[in-house]
Amino acid sequence: MKLKGLRWWVIALICIATVINYIDRTAFGVMWPEMGKDLGMDEADYAVMLNVFMITYALGKFLSGKLYDQIGTRFGFVFSIALWSAAAVLHAFARGLVSLSIVRAMLGLGEAGNWPGAVKSNGEWFPVKERAIAQGIFNAGASLGSVIAPALIAYLYAQFGWRTTFIILGLVGFVWIFPWLIVNKAKPEKHPWITEEERNMILSDRIAPVEETQKEKGSSLAKILSYRESWGVLVSRFFIEPIWWLFVGWMPLYLNSKFGFSIEEIGSTIWISYLGGMAGSILGGWFCGKLMEKHSVDYSRKMSILIGGVLIFLGLLGIIFFVKGNNPMTFIYIVALVLFGFQFAIGNIQTLSSDLLKGPSVGTLAGLAGTVAAISVIIMNWLIPKITTVSYTPAFIIIAVLAPLAVLSIYILIRKIKPVELDSI
Repeated sequence: MKLKGLRWWVIALICIATVINYIDRTAFGVMWPEMGKDLGMDEADYAVMLNVFMITYALGKFLSGKLYDQIGTRFGFVFSIALWSAAAVLHAFARGLVSLSIVRAMLGLGEAGNWPGAVKSNGEWFPVKERAIAQGIFNAGASLGSVIAPALIAYLYAQFGWRTTFIILGLVGFVWIFPWLIVNKAKPEKHPWITEEERNMILSDRIAPVEETQKEKGSSLAKILSYRESWGVLVSRFFIEPIWWLFVGWMPLYLNSKFGFSIEEIGSTIWISYLGGMAGSILGGWFCGKLMEKHSVDYSRKMSILIGGVLIFLGLLGIIFFVKGNNPMTFIYIVALVLFGFQFAIGNIQTLSSDLLKGPSVGTLAGLAGTVAAISVIIMNWLIPKITTVSYTPAFIIIAVLAPLAVLSIYILIRKIKPVELDSI
């Protein structure tokens, strides 16, 4: 049989995997009050768990990028989601700090693979002009997972308790593996379900001919880092990533301390901000694709990233100067603008790895970029408690500065977005 638009089925499954990814990582924070009581652990232990996850998450981004280059995206995704789903299930059997640290480390290592895997898969399944919208669909899963996770987890917890909730969430990930293996049974050039028209469209827009990509080994890390363009990807991810994680990790605490929000009030409003992020994911990819109909990849990517960076910057200025203690919904709506701008830009930044390098090296650069991004988040998480003792304004000022730095690093270090391996260094 032939399945029209097979590439969209593939990216839809990756989007669903991302939703599962975010629900599994969110469950820990939502259910921590009762988990902590049952396990005899306090807030200091919780802080240790956050650091364990982020450290292994950073390491996992790079390791999984190399792994995907070796075994391919089909089995790479199976490995990643099986590892993090097993870790989710094992949360139910944790008995204290050591056992919980082990399963949190497993979760970080497994969940990290989702991002370099998606970048590499998009490079395999989508022509250049569609990669940003494909990445946007994938990134929308992060926002969608953040929207539905609190309510879903609260419901499951009320029905079954925290241990059984972790088991249920983990089993969902294992179920995902079956349709993935069925739909993504081979690469586009050999997939029996793909139409000839779709196959030709994908393969005609590859950076390198299919035969060359299959025979050539991936470049070494030293070779990849010898390109200034690679540093443009890494530096931009380092600067931009804390913007998203500041709101994901610290917005509930800010709403509580600044406006006195209860858990119920946080859950009933915070989803509005994440809807902004989800819209940015889709529209950022769509907008870049439309630009490519008339302009070069270089112009289209950079213009999309610039627009996203400007929206982030303007939104953060709005938070710094216009949000007062009696207008919490103003803050929620402005954060929606900031997250819209972030996702508008990040999908295009993440596709740069597949724009610049050939297939065997894409996962390595994407994974390293994810590791660098996670390191910057770890630094931010260490810094935030130290600079927000009186107000969160210093934190908002810092990330407002980071947005233009992320954009400038691309414009300065990537003079033209094109395959770097075709050029002499």
